[in-house]
Amino acid sequence: MERIDDAGFGDIRVIQKEGFGYGVDSVLLAAFASGETGASGIVSNARAADLGTDSGIAAFILAHKNPSIHVTGIEVREDAAMRAVRSAQLSCLDDRVTVITDDVLDICERRPELRCGFDAVISNPPYFRRGAAIPSSSPDRFIARHETTADIRDFSRTAAGMLKDGGDFYLVHRPDRLADIIEALRGAGLEPKTMHLVTPSPGKSPNILLLHSVKGGGAELRILPEIAVHTDDGGYSDIILRMYERV
Repeated sequence: MERIDDAGFGDIRVIQKEGFGYGVDSVLLAAFASGETGASGIVSNARAADLGTDSGIAAFILAHKNPSIHVTGIEVREDAAMRAVRSAQLSCLDDRVTVITDDVLDICERRPELRCGFDAVISNPPYFRRGAAIPSSSPDRFIARHETTADIRDFSRTAAGMLKDGGDFYLVHRPDRLADIIEALRGAGLEPKTMHLVTPSPGKSPNILLLHSVKGGGAELRILPEIAVHTDDGGYSDIILRMYERV
């Protein structure tokens, strides 16, 4: 079964399967790539891609926050990709958000028109290594959260293959994978430039990582201020409310 959710960003509505929805990490990623947290953001009239777009929510929010850009979402699961296509139509974004069904693993080999043609790439890839976490009873949730066909090295390599020289790659992931992520990025020719650690609330250990890298960039990593999702009393923090455009 499906449901239609009002995302709270303009007219964006998202078609999702019952029992499976997007989280704050998609909003963090879109805001981070839009320059709302202090990182260098996507430029006007950019051509951007979202690797592993799933419901399309990060691509839709990114397009909403940057009205001059075009975003291409790439999703391996055909049913999820088709829901994202219908959501783009429902949200009147189908002229600026295109969704294609393909595998991040080897998309540049099958689709040469995607090579070196993008100013920016964003991604919320699977967080867990193969066999590193208890499998979910939901196949969709398992594929979204666990590295199955493609891992962080493949996402990095594909992002680098799609980016122009000097292009930007914006990633949301887990802090405990930081060593793997930097190794994968540098192996693909992507140099980490700015990073946020995100905590559930002030004083708690970080559980989300935002990392911006540049294709062919020089070696210099800037650590930006920590972001707390909630305040001590459980409400959303001011920076998260601004990302959600509630203030």
